[in-house]
Amino acid sequence: MPHRTATPALAWSEGTSPLVFDSPHSGTSYPPGFAYACPLAALRRVEDTHVERLYRFVPELGASWLEALFPRSYIDVNRALTDMDPTLLAEPWPDPVEESGKVRLGKGLIWRTLDDGTPIYSRPMTAEEARQRIDQCWRPYHERLEHLLNAAYRRHGWVLHINCHSMPAVAGPFSTEFPGETHADFVLGDRDHSTAAADITERMATWLRQQGYSVMVNHPYKGVELVRRYSNPAQGRHSIQLEINKRLYMDEDTLALNDGFARTQATLRQLFEALTAEGAPGQLA
Repeated sequence: MPHRTATPALAWSEGTSPLVFDSPHSGTSYPPGFAYACPLAALRRVEDTHVERLYRFVPELGASWLEALFPRSYIDVNRALTDMDPTLLAEPWPDPVEESGKVRLGKGLIWRTLDDGTPIYSRPMTAEEARQRIDQCWRPYHERLEHLLNAAYRRHGWVLHINCHSMPAVAGPFSTEFPGETHADFVLGDRDHSTAAADITERMATWLRQQGYSVMVNHPYKGVELVRRYSNPAQGRHSIQLEINKRLYMDEDTLALNDGFARTQATLRQLFEALTAEGAPGQLA
């Protein structure tokens, strides 16, 4: 099981293999100062609920693991610090900002809306509140992930980073640039082959298709900050975002696990056992 930190923000375990997994959006510990104004049940539906349970086998593979314990709607560690939404704040933000596509959807560093457009807050946030979330959650998460990735790279000369997510069966009006789209079983994102060797992504997609799953690559999810920030395929640093359709393992309304959970978990384990058995990415290309 992951080693718990001294703070409630993170849980992790450090392995010995070249694989590092992280789950930035599965946290369910809602901080008392969140001050959200929307229904909690609606807020919970934007979690990557149970993703950390799907990957509970990771330490048994000798791989490293990191998860956020706070919810993604509190602060999204899969965003750059420049993805601050200034419309959320009661005062000017002193640091640089960029109007990214995620900010336009209300899904910036600190979310403004839910997937259906429901506002999360009823009042502006102070810059100090936003800064505390960055310092207490965003920075520790990135520092720990960078440590785990660097440790694996030093041991093996290469590292494969799997950024673990789940997605709704059907995209909400404000969840992606493709509202209403019915999602495949799995979506692999490597930002158009810029964050991982294309051969690794394609091998993963082919293996999953051979098991009978539908798979898309780089649509509608290409990967965001966590795969962009820590990847460099030319140096043997490979990062892939892996999205799993929630309908495979849970009920999206009740958040309860369904009968497909065990099969989905076994599929993930077998995928990474098969992939690592083939050797280092440089030997696959």
